[in-house]
Amino acid sequence: MIRSMTGFGRHAAIVDGRNIVAEIKSVNHRYFEFSSRTSRGYGFLDEKLKTYLQSKIARGKVDVYVSVETLEDGEAQVLVNHDLAAGYVQAFRELAQRYGLKEDVSVSLLARCPDVFSIHRAPENEEEVWNAVRQVLDQALSSFVSMREVEGSRLKDDVLSRAETILKIVEKIEERSPQTLEEYRQKLLLRLREMLGDVQIDEQRILTEAAIFADKIAIAEETVRLRSHFHQLTSMLNSDEAVGRKLDFIVQEMNRETNTIGSKASDSQIAHMVVDIKAEIEKIREQIQNIE
Repeated sequence: MIRSMTGFGRHAAIVDGRNIVAEIKSVNHRYFEFSSRTSRGYGFLDEKLKTYLQSKIARGKVDVYVSVETLEDGEAQVLVNHDLAAGYVQAFRELAQRYGLKEDVSVSLLARCPDVFSIHRAPENEEEVWNAVRQVLDQALSSFVSMREVEGSRLKDDVLSRAETILKIVEKIEERSPQTLEEYRQKLLLRLREMLGDVQIDEQRILTEAAIFADKIAIAEETVRLRSHFHQLTSMLNSDEAVGRKLDFIVQEMNRETNTIGSKASDSQIAHMVVDIKAEIEKIREQIQNIE
């Protein structure tokens, strides 16, 4: 199923005594670009998150947020930084002596000083944490993918609708092209009669000139290739693979064939229809920039 590169998913749950929150969001990007934010002390999750999500997401700028809060009290040790505490005491005494203040350094005062106390917990089992996080991440990922698929379906419908419009215009060009040749033959004959008057006109020469003109304005090859590109476009949009970059290439080829038709056709009606095709192709190009 076609997916958009824009999506969001969030899930929160308590797993194995941990309150875990996972958020995934993405926007358009030519390739897969990843960034993550995790709770302090859980930086080891970053690379695991990137590897895991890269196997699920083909393209897009993906931002992930994972919060892990341990609810169950494990073994913890409170340590005192005695060197730092001694430095604070010495500083307080210097202040008291210099400014004639009462020296009343207390434990409660030192406890409020930064980094005097530190809490050390037993190292967590990284694989156990990752397994718990992945359970929550998978739920967020499910919502994320679902949103991408809904938006992708809308993009697909819009692109197919515009492709159908273009094919109808191509049909009109194919109908108009033979008429331009006959009109050219008639104009050529009229001009020669105006120039030569009653002099006999060589019909064979008229046919030769018309044949040369027909060869110059022949667009059958271009319209056949254009139809082929639209067939490929439809097939890709019905694929389950990530086809965004392939679609971009196909649209470039469609634009090139259309430009060739425009350069060959010396007819105002066809020229206007070519402009309409190019406008629709540009809209398709804009849409597929959002497809994974």
